[in-house]
Amino acid sequence: MSLLTLSGVACAAPDSTPLFSGLDLALGHEAVGLVGRNGSGKSTLLAAIAGRIAPVAGEIVRPGRVAMLDQSPDPQLSVAETLGVTEKLARLDRIERGALEGDDLDAADWSLTTRIEQALAQAGLPTIELARTLSTLSGGERTRVAIAAMLIDQPDVLLLDEPTNNLDRAGRDAIAALLRDWNGGALVASHDRELLAQVDRIVELTRVGVHIVGGGWEEFQRIRTAERERAERALESSEHALASTRREAQREREKQDRRDSRGRARRVSRSQPKILLDARQERAERTAARYRTGGADQVGEAEEKREAARADVEREIPIDMALPPSGLAANHVLIEARNLNRRVGSRTLFSGIDLTVRGPERVAIEGPNGSGKTTLMRLLAGKDSPDGGDIQRDGARIAWLDQHLSLLDPRETLIEAMPRLNPGLTREAAHGALAGFGFRNVWAEREVNGLSGGERMRLALACLFAAPTPPQMLLLDEPTNHLDLAATEQLEAALADWDGAIVCVSHDAGFLTAIGVQRRLDLGD
Repeated sequence: MSLLTLSGVACAAPDSTPLFSGLDLALGHEAVGLVGRNGSGKSTLLAAIAGRIAPVAGEIVRPGRVAMLDQSPDPQLSVAETLGVTEKLARLDRIERGALEGDDLDAADWSLTTRIEQALAQAGLPTIELARTLSTLSGGERTRVAIAAMLIDQPDVLLLDEPTNNLDRAGRDAIAALLRDWNGGALVASHDRELLAQVDRIVELTRVGVHIVGGGWEEFQRIRTAERERAERALESSEHALASTRREAQREREKQDRRDSRGRARRVSRSQPKILLDARQERAERTAARYRTGGADQVGEAEEKREAARADVEREIPIDMALPPSGLAANHVLIEARNLNRRVGSRTLFSGIDLTVRGPERVAIEGPNGSGKTTLMRLLAGKDSPDGGDIQRDGARIAWLDQHLSLLDPRETLIEAMPRLNPGLTREAAHGALAGFGFRNVWAEREVNGLSGGERMRLALACLFAAPTPPQMLLLDEPTNHLDLAATEQLEAALADWDGAIVCVSHDAGFLTAIGVQRRLDLGD
């Protein structure tokens, strides 16, 4: 039985730009992954399924109850308020105390306490206090509370939009367990390859069509790799065909020119009757016109095929992004931290932390949500000071990219961001630096707030590496959180080939492996 049916569904952006169309999907008791580049319409589709917006075309039928993950719950709310159970719990409390009001007995939800306990346990927060405000919780803990809020009313279909963002290993395991044990249907928009590995099908949204692949991430990746290879072969073949067509057209023009030359020579010599020469000239002119027209048509057709093949390659294969050499010496010490301590109020986040980064090392900072990973990164970046201990830094050669890429101003254009972050950079040099990261021509005049997550990451790196002395070390805090799969792979490739040092906070084990992490500092120990 289908728990959710989509027929010919099409969605558009708020400015009416088409996102995708023709989506047919029947969701049963299964988990379906939803992938696509940033801006392809994944969140828009989930909102349409939840009934929050209307699709521009098609029909959505919801036989069962649908619940959608709230990605940004109000941090001033309590856990109970976020779960939507405050009034219901108050009613049960009045009944227990014998202080009934109005229709308390008739409206009482007698299974509520049990459902709350079950939902919090499923979300990985079995012991959390309902009175705590979300502002006292880590980002991962807030996400888990939002997940529990979905489960309270026991829906048939879960709509999860990047559910593992900001979650530590325990939180990610809780999401994986939820999907594994879920008896209903689930539609999961995610770039988390580990999570996508356990779905039953994957739906990819693109502007040129919707692709549905049976199986999880491994099968999807195999098919996508084959499509990319096909696109590259088609481009190579079309370029060969265009070159061959141009050569053939050139040969025909040269042959006709030789015939025309012989005809002109005969006319000058007057060796043949004028009427015959006129007929031959007229025939030659018609032939030449036919060759010119036919040859141009053939070349034009070959050029169209080449451009179509090139568009397929550009759509299938991410932009190549190369970071310039850092010139980092193998024994150069970039950071030396000793006995670092940091407190928040009366709580000690960590103490006794030692870390030395020498040469092009790759270090991962790990630990559960709330253990102080971002706080430690801010200390290493020189943004905050420790409560105890000492840090020596080569500050001029260390660059910091936080989760929100706050070095960028969303209101400025790309060409404005460059000189602001690199005083003295000429406009011509700024254009050149942007082009090196895939931002050519009119891209320079676009505003930052119109870029996708992957494009913002590319811009941030372009700005950092346009400096007269580019960084030799990157401090990265959850760099893949808002990147689609193509952008994540693009960033992985760029960092893996770079010769500088990296200290990174990431819950994406595949990303850490891809960039060559050599050491791990666990704040949970």
